[in-house]
Amino acid sequence: MSVRQGMLALLASEPMHAYQLRQQFEQRTGGTWPLNMGQVSTTLDRLVRDGLVEQVPSSDPAAYRLTADGRAELAHWWSTPVVRSAPQRDELSIKLALAVTAPGVDVREIVQAQRTETMRALTDLTRLKADLPAQVESADDLAWSLVLDNLVFSAEAEVRWLDHVEVRVARAALRPATPSSAPSPVDTRADVTR
Repeated sequence: MSVRQGMLALLASEPMHAYQLRQQFEQRTGGTWPLNMGQVSTTLDRLVRDGLVEQVPSSDPAAYRLTADGRAELAHWWSTPVVRSAPQRDELSIKLALAVTAPGVDVREIVQAQRTETMRALTDLTRLKADLPAQVESADDLAWSLVLDNLVFSAEAEVRWLDHVEVRVARAALRPATPSSAPSPVDTRADVTR
């Protein structure tokens, strides 16, 4: 999601000032994607430039509202699935991919350090989840709960993936490294996707 679509979604309910947009964005996402006022202002300027948002006449401080084109853009965003064909850059995946090809790097140590950090984060997230009311009482509670669920599931998936990496690295260490059996860079990359 981009900040642009987030601003359009927030403005769909009512006109807001830049500070209100920042506040609402962070509140509804549980602060998982903090925004600075410069980012909010720049995004609003671009939305105005593109005809998706307009300033409310005679509002002080400046308040913004959606235009008809902005509503159409938002409706298109709601109805369009998030494409997963182009994976996001993931620092951990890149770090481990480079580590298994770098001489003298203890990949198992990297995996263990990351597992410890991810488990710490998962513990913190689980505590936050326990603090949520058993019954969701507001749309803001539901929004934060869904974001928190995603963070928990992502951390759990990362732990499972780290376990997988550890097993794959251990198996690779057991294979004899002869020139005829050494995988080419293409073979190694293809093997990772299995």
